[in-house]
Formats: sequence, structure tokens, C-alpha cells
Amino acid sequence: MTENAAADQETAGGRRGRGGRGASGGAAARRAARAGGGLGPQMPYITRKMGFYEVLDEEGLALIERNADTVLEETGIIFRDDAEVLSMWKDAGADVRGERVHFPRGLCRALLKTAPQVFTQHARNPERSVQIGGKATVFAPVYGPPFVRDLDGNRRYATLEDFRNFVKLAYMAPSIHHSGGTVCEPVDVPVNKRHLDMIYAHIRYSDKPFMGSVTAPERAEDTVAMARILFGEDFVEQNTVLTSLINANSPMVFDETMLGAAKVYARNNQACIVTPFILAGAMSPVTVAGTLTQVLAEVLAGAAFTQLVRPGAPVLFGTFASSISMQSGAPTFGTPEPSLVSYGAAQLARRLGLPFRTGGSLCASKVPDAQAAYESANTLNSTVLAGTNFVLHAAGWLEGGLASCYEKFMMDVDQLGMQQKFCEGVDLSENGQAMDAIRQVGPGSHFLGCDHTQANFQTAFYRSSIADNNSFEQWQAEGEKTAPQRANQLARQWLDSYEAPPLDAGIDEGLRDFIARKKASMPDAFT
Repeated sequence: MTENAAADQETAGGRRGRGGRGASGGAAARRAARAGGGLGPQMPYITRKMGFYEVLDEEGLALIERNADTVLEETGIIFRDDAEVLSMWKDAGADVRGERVHFPRGLCRALLKTAPQVFTQHARNPERSVQIGGKATVFAPVYGPPFVRDLDGNRRYATLEDFRNFVKLAYMAPSIHHSGGTVCEPVDVPVNKRHLDMIYAHIRYSDKPFMGSVTAPERAEDTVAMARILFGEDFVEQNTVLTSLINANSPMVFDETMLGAAKVYARNNQACIVTPFILAGAMSPVTVAGTLTQVLAEVLAGAAFTQLVRPGAPVLFGTFASSISMQSGAPTFGTPEPSLVSYGAAQLARRLGLPFRTGGSLCASKVPDAQAAYESANTLNSTVLAGTNFVLHAAGWLEGGLASCYEKFMMDVDQLGMQQKFCEGVDLSENGQAMDAIRQVGPGSHFLGCDHTQANFQTAFYRSSIADNNSFEQWQAEGEKTAPQRANQLARQWLDSYEAPPLDAGIDEGLRDFIARKKASMPDAFT
């Protein structure tokens, strides 16, 4: 299942009153919510203190950029079934032939000069707002799966209750900074109405930033309307409170659904993540350079379009690139070539001046086993080293994106905490240099009891919530539990201890009333 395929099924503390920005609840309530039921303080979004890992030199980057400009000029991009979009491109100076748009060299880059390099996505709890771009990295959970692997070991279709559970877990997870979007597909709710329940779940059960629905323009409009109830109309007009995933139908097509959603969000000053979804060998060339060329061409066209809609609207350079098995055609993850694409695309995004999205904890495994762990580690490490600003699918992804898994979610959250610590880089402060410890201990002794160790032992090393580092005998005595079993137990504990963040009663009433009216206005549809 591609991001587009999942989205086609359904993609997807409060402000006081419906027109203002007062805080919801006191500082004590916010602190309690951040503690996540005693799970420890929430981690702020990452501000990396290290450089980026880069795989292309200046000559290579310039070559990819020239090739992408050639693709835009000679091959063109299809903008399907949207006369308004084609008219906008024609007025901007593009050569429009039917639904295919050919771009003069430099046109897209010129349009993108108005796009912000860095912006803030505001959360209903201001302490949870995140920076998108620059040296910031934001982790968001899995997006789009129609199935779940539940805590009883069953693979089944996802429900609204599952959706709410994953929102709750993401809210409680210290190392997840964003509530995400379609954390799973609640197929027990009508297709034409489920987006209302999904957006409400993000608002009610979390106070972190969230993503909007993109499966139809009217559903994007509903998302913006609910954001206005939550934040106030003036605040939404002047600030970014939503991100949305706008997939290209690679190769080189944007369809009417994605274009319609992009227009809604861009016109309302909300962020679009323009993302070519690519399985190299099927949806792009088999080579890294060829795939990067196509990715850049598609992003340039899609991102520049948001600036036609509203100059200055926030937009991200996105890519989701994987390879396929040339024997079966199935997508593969954790392999070298997609990592090279991620590294190269991140460099291209920085040269273009756009925030970058890619990666996550991706795997093809059907269960949270060693394959899942290896493949997820490979994709997550390259995601972080590349300097990714917005990480979608950071936790919970299983089975090539077909399933959201509770146990995998908890295991991934643990790894995200490690990445957060890693991105802090090397502490070169006086405490970090530890010269007092070296002087105190001297040759031939040990550091376990010295003053420096005693002062730092609680925070010196990351403590995994999943890994077992005890002796074999203690592990045996405690039931010989595997990592997935420990993750299962932890997920149950978190859900049992969950407490909702405070939400202004007037806002909640306004949201419920809006949802009820929208649902009453149309019959149920399951296709």
C-alpha cells in the first residue's frame, strides 16, 4: 500500500472561546498532561547540534538540478482534471498542453522564493508548538494503514477506537512531537464522515500539533473549519496550525484530489508536504540519480503551485522513496539505495530553501521481529543523519505501511528517544569535559563512585524502556519476555493510565456541534 493508496481510503490546551487565544487550563494541568501519566517529561522537538551527512558534492547536485529542469521543460508534469490549476499555470508563464504543463527553466524556483524556509506549526498547547525547518527535527507517528496488529496479536481492520488509542499513545510518548494524521484507517466509520471523527480525536485526546484530511477538498475545508473553532479565525488566518500530506502520483502526475486539498490548505496559509511517493524501479528509474531527478522535478512543480495559490504559504519538500524486489515487485525497506535518495533529497531541499520531510521507522516485516528492527533502524538512522525536519511514519509502521502495530509503536518510540539524545551531539561544557572526574579518580581506579558520576548518573546515558540489559538469570526469573512482549505490556500500561489534556468546554461544544451538523447533512457512504 502506498501513501496515496492509504490516503485514498481516508487520509487524513485549547484556545479560549471561538475567536481568541486564551490558554486552556492552568500551568499545573499542563504539567500533569506533559508528564503523560507519570511517564516523564515530554521532549521538545529536536534542535540538532551536529552537521548533516551528505552524499553529493557540488557537481553532483548541480547535475541533478539541471536534469530536473530538463524534465520540467521537456517532459512536463500532468495536473489532472482541474481547469483552474491549468489556468493558473498558464497565467504564470508555463506552456500548458492539455493537462500537461511544461515549465520554462527557472519558473518554479522563482515562485518558490516566497515560501518560508522555517515556520512554526502551532499546537493548542503553546508549549507543544513545533518548528518546521532549519535545524529542527519533528517526529510524527505512522500514517495511513487500513489494518492494525492489536495487543492480542490479531491482524484486523482498524477501528475508530484504534485510532483514538494511537493518538493517546502519541500524546503520551515523550519523544513524539506531533500527533500526526491518519494514524490508522478507522474503517468502521463511513468514508465520507470519518475525517470528522479523526480530526476531533487529534484535538480532544492530544494537545500536540496535527495533520489535516486530504481525501477530498471538502474534507480539507472541514479540517480548516474545525481548526478555526479551536484556534480562532484570525489566528488561523495569520498562523500555521495544520500540515497536510500532498502526494504526487509518481511518475509526474498530480491528481484532482491532491490538487483540491492543496488549494484549500495553501489558500488558508496552512502547510502542504509535497511528496512524490516512489517505489524505484516501478514509479521512477532504478538508479539513485534518476530517482532524485524525478523527485526534484515533481516537488518543484507541486511546491511552486502552492505559491501560485498563496505566496508565502508554508510548503515542505517531501519524499518517500523505497525500492522494490525485482523478483516479486513488492516494496522493500532498509536497503542502501533509498537511504542515498534521502540523503541527496535533503541536500536538494536545503539548496532550494524548503523544509524537508522523509523517512521514519519503515519495514516490510509482518510482525515486530528482527527484520522489522533492522529495516526500521536503517531507515530511521538515515532519516536523522540526513537532517530531516519532519519525520512521518516515525513510530508504528509495519507490513510496508499496511498495518499500524501497537507493539512496534512502543519499540519505535524507544528508538526515537535515543535519536533525540544522539542529536544533542557532544557536550563540551565544563561538566561535559569531566576534567574534575579525571583528576579525582586518577590512574588505576574507577569512576563509579566519584563526585562527577554521582552528579550525572541519572541523565548520563539514555535509558531504554524496552531493552532488557539484566543478567540471563534475572531475565529468566522475570518470565523470559521478548522485546515485543515488553512493548505490549508498556502499551497497555500507558493506555490504562491515559488522562486527556484539558480542552475548553466552549470549544469542545463548538466542535461537537459542527461535527453533528456535518454528519446530518449527508447519508453514510462506505466507498
